[in-house]
Amino acid sequence: MDSRRDFFKTVAGAAAGATVLGRNVLAPSRVDAQTPPARRQVSIGGTRVRVVDIHAHATVPEVDPVVKGTAYERNAGGRPLGADRIALIDKQGIDVQVLSINGFWWWEVKERDVADRIVRAQNEGLARFVSQHPDRFVAMASTSLQFPDLAAQQLEDGVKRLGLRAAAIGGHVNGEDLSLPKFDPFWAKAAELGVVVFMHPGGADNIIRDGAWRGRGDIGNIIGNPLETTYFLSRLIFDGTFDKFPGLRVAAAHAGGYLPSYMMRTDVACEVRNNANCANKKRPKEYLRSQILVDTMVFSDEGLRHLVAEMGVSQIVYGTDNPLNWPVTVDLVLNASWLSNADKEAILGGNLTKLLRIT
Repeated sequence: MDSRRDFFKTVAGAAAGATVLGRNVLAPSRVDAQTPPARRQVSIGGTRVRVVDIHAHATVPEVDPVVKGTAYERNAGGRPLGADRIALIDKQGIDVQVLSINGFWWWEVKERDVADRIVRAQNEGLARFVSQHPDRFVAMASTSLQFPDLAAQQLEDGVKRLGLRAAAIGGHVNGEDLSLPKFDPFWAKAAELGVVVFMHPGGADNIIRDGAWRGRGDIGNIIGNPLETTYFLSRLIFDGTFDKFPGLRVAAAHAGGYLPSYMMRTDVACEVRNNANCANKKRPKEYLRSQILVDTMVFSDEGLRHLVAEMGVSQIVYGTDNPLNWPVTVDLVLNASWLSNADKEAILGGNLTKLLRIT
């Protein structure tokens, strides 16, 4: 999983550090003396609308003492939360940001108790930060998916005790497909709780041979991430995971990878390929229009138009990949002349407001 670690480290130090006051209490960060940028107010048709960002990364200091002195210590930081994050979302017109911790380096931990303590620290750290800014942030639960039964317990604890609104996962667990029956306890719990599962890839190291991503262009990210997402969603479809848990909703980062762009090949596979051995009960495209959601990270008007055409407005949600510097702004949606005002509001925040129960 070196590509995951490398990706995680590239943004280390990208954001300002958070301060710790007392024992395990995150103190409010101080704003610089200079005047902060004005908060952008997004309106559609003259009406103020709420913008919700599902794709935003973070780390919390609460995990540091858990991994101090271990092989995992170097993976624990990199995207701290503070006043700089609030200034960033103010500038971008984001009203509510949904925070998640990715990299999923803790899935390599073989000791069950250590994995549990890491996740507990992460979930409690995010919940603590959210409690200080309840009108601006909600958060997703981490889980120890290498222990599926524990992951189900952690998700329930995160949702019921800590008020976390979703679950954040990667595309595989140490090379194992998440459509395997061993992971059913986690999917069952997510469906039972009615929480969205947000999948963020880490470079497709479960698919590509060693060394395949060498060379220019950072293609381990540019190609690897959407490839991992495409494979992950395809496995859940063809292996029948969505049929087992019809209430399950999965949101995929980076516009769902390549799946929406090449959906018809997937849609006919079970009919034209004699060796397909499909377990899905419906046509693949039906899951794309019901149980799968994707974010808006397509960077172009035509890309967004195609997503909406393939999936429908109800399955598209706004995402930025903050604090990374991708050219994703609310203007991509606001300037889409082919969308109605109601559709724009749904994509920018309406869909997530309902799914994440944001009040």
